[in-house]
Amino acid sequence: MTVYAVISATFTVLIKMLIQCFYFKPRPFMKRRVRILIPSKMNSAFLSTHMLLTTAVSTSIFLRERILGSVMWILSLLTGFSRIWVGHHYPSDIIRSLFIGSLTSIIVEKVFGSLKVMNRKSKKYYDQIRK
Repeated sequence: MTVYAVISATFTVLIKMLIQCFYFKPRPFMKRRVRILIPSKMNSAFLSTHMLLTTAVSTSIFLRERILGSVMWILSLLTGFSRIWVGHHYPSDIIRSLFIGSLTSIIVEKVFGSLKVMNRKSKKYYDQIRK
């Protein structure tokens, strides 16, 4: 579960870095007169790194442990709300981040889960051949 969460988080950050190479969206405090509670970088607001990471980890845990994953999901949603509250992201940035983080975790689970099954099968066949 931990390995899948780390892999998912890594892939989501790589996706964010790739998107930021091609697209820039100014943060709310850069475009409008919004009071920010916490200083922030002047980089793109298109995807929230905080939301990507918390959602990727929460979804990875949710796919294995429903109760703990549900609690983690609630904390992820609170993280997203806090990013809007402090003036660093638009709600659409949070929704996009939530979608990409969840989708990445689901894809990682499917791909690496099927590789694990294939590994077990190949090991079984290898053991039969060795005998």
